[in-house]
Amino acid sequence: MNVVEVAPALRLQGETSVPGDKSISHRLAMIGSIAEGQTVIHNFAASADCSSTLKCLAGLGVPIDRKGADVVIQGNGLQGLRRPARELDAENSGTTVRLLSGILAGTSFESTFIGDSSLSRRPMKRIIEPLRRFGARLDARDDNFLPMCVQGAPLTAIDYTLPVASAQVKSAVLLAGLQARGTTRVHEAVRSRDHTEIALRQFGAGIQGANGTIEIEGGIALRGGVFSVPGDLSSAAFLIATALAVPGSKIKLSRVGLNPTRSGFITLLQDIGARISVSNVSDGGGEPVGDIVVESSDLDGIDIGAEWVPNVIDEIPVLAVLGTRTRNGVRIRDAAELRSKESDRIRTVAINLRVLGAKVHETPDGLYVPGGQVLSGGRVEAFGDHRIAMAFAVAACFATGPVTIDDASCADVSFPGFFELLEGLVSR
Repeated sequence: MNVVEVAPALRLQGETSVPGDKSISHRLAMIGSIAEGQTVIHNFAASADCSSTLKCLAGLGVPIDRKGADVVIQGNGLQGLRRPARELDAENSGTTVRLLSGILAGTSFESTFIGDSSLSRRPMKRIIEPLRRFGARLDARDDNFLPMCVQGAPLTAIDYTLPVASAQVKSAVLLAGLQARGTTRVHEAVRSRDHTEIALRQFGAGIQGANGTIEIEGGIALRGGVFSVPGDLSSAAFLIATALAVPGSKIKLSRVGLNPTRSGFITLLQDIGARISVSNVSDGGGEPVGDIVVESSDLDGIDIGAEWVPNVIDEIPVLAVLGTRTRNGVRIRDAAELRSKESDRIRTVAINLRVLGAKVHETPDGLYVPGGQVLSGGRVEAFGDHRIAMAFAVAACFATGPVTIDDASCADVSFPGFFELLEGLVSR
């Protein structure tokens, strides 16, 4: 499925669910591996990235049994990981490298991460610097890129202020802090995703936070447990955007995660006229979960700046595409981080929108997509980036002709079966 053609849709109708949340699945697996006893994870993400995490954990001596969407992990305890016999291949998963490095910083052995060509271009300096401050030694190509060697060591707690909002950097520091002598403190000016804090609390870590500061006490043993992963809101975003843009559409997405540090996508769209309703909200192991109903809508415009970027960073490509269907367009600022994702998402969104006949104004830290534009059919490139592939499948559904997406199989990194699920909701 390297090339997929998506035809314009008449409408979207029906009810479905989306795969388990990728961010939560990564964290539950990693923390479960250093907990005491057994951890059971239901609805574990089907994504290739989360499979990479499981493979790396297995390489560190963690017993893992995976049957479909259920994963059972026999935890090795805080100091129970073993020296890997070979390099840890994270494939395309930056989350695997950055978070697992925090855990490996406190081991008594050396581990080396490798990855595919895309991951090998993505920066690691952001976690190298704080982990060195704990006392670990990290060596990377050009001090920034894979391959990267993590030489664990006895760690001493640090007090760290995030230079920019980043859930992955925050998580690496907190996971290292689990093994450090003393209390580690992380300060963030803008709140980023808090899945790590929630998971650590569920496993019994000594963690607390208030007023932008999170504290974690080192050396406290964690307890395994039973968890159910909610549906991934970042995956649901592509279906939500399509239903909003295609006239006459109405869909229901069941049991989707609604964590406030992730649900800005919904809030932003509701603020500009999106008919999105949420119901049956419940607590799913510390993470709010609910059903989402979406109907086609006339949308105003959005200005996304620094206060929103950490919350909607994964949804920005599809928001840019949706901007062509708004009255006043979508402006994105303070999002230079997008240039260091699986692709340069500012550049690749702009290139593909122009291929489909849209006007786009690109800036160093974002872009502006004017509203009221009609997209034509055409052939676009996914650039090896799952979110670009799916964003332009959304565009195809309201374009005037079919859109062919090259390298579309990269969508499996986060959403295996995406194209088939979308097709199942579409009427033509």
